[in-house]
Amino acid sequence: MHVELVKTFRFEAAHSLPHAPHGHKCKRLHGHNYRIDVHVAGDVDPKTGWVIDFGEIGAIVRPIVETLDHHLLDDIPGLSNSTSELLAKFLWDQISPDLAQLSAITVWESDTSRCTYRGR
Repeated sequence: MHVELVKTFRFEAAHSLPHAPHGHKCKRLHGHNYRIDVHVAGDVDPKTGWVIDFGEIGAIVRPIVETLDHHLLDDIPGLSNSTSELLAKFLWDQISPDLAQLSAITVWESDTSRCTYRGR
């Protein structure tokens, strides 16, 4: 049986988008209540009944999310232009070395706007 799990994390951060067109509201400093969905796919182990323990996902992702929470994303190396697209790739690059089953990262910057990145 092959499944996809999704574990959600939340953080609050500020940023600006320096390459947005002149006069665009996102060029100014502003903040979001971000939601990050970490997708993991794989075969269910017949003995344990799961692909991976949700706690193991949390142990890998939580320290990364804590480096973003209540920070100015512009100041974090690799996030000087922290669009949802580039933030999703940044998170993929941080998480994937320790989470082999990672299948996607979804970054929600609002309840109605999100980006999903599935790796290279």
